[in-house]
Amino acid sequence: MPIVGMTFHSFEAKRGKNLKGGEVKVNSTPKIIDIREMDVPSLGKKALAFDFEFLSEYTPDVASIKVTGEMLYLADKPEEIIKKWKKDKGLPTEVSVEVLNTLFRKCLLKASNLAEDLQLPPPLDLPRIVPKPSQVPEKEAR
Repeated sequence: MPIVGMTFHSFEAKRGKNLKGGEVKVNSTPKIIDIREMDVPSLGKKALAFDFEFLSEYTPDVASIKVTGEMLYLADKPEEIIKKWKKDKGLPTEVSVEVLNTLFRKCLLKASNLAEDLQLPPPLDLPRIVPKPSQVPEKEAR
């Protein structure tokens, strides 16, 4: 059940009013807006189209970044997924995990580029290299 494509529809990034500095928290949330079945002529199959929204909010009122788009997903039993979606706006666990992980991976990269343009910290923790205490020169250690 692979994801066969992803298209971005819009990017919205804006700074808020609280630009004084201090501690900034970032919360990123993917959200499936709708699911529908569509023909994919190049594959000769039907796929599920997941309309999504991905929002990274910088609090308190620092900024927000919103990415919207569509993801194409090939499913063995698409009718079961659509039935569950129509019933309770939910997805089977295996589908949800794959779709949400892909949204986090692709959208966080896009949001990181937009955050850099707005001079904001990236919405994900990047690895940092810190010298070991034994590697700090004596002048800096004091």
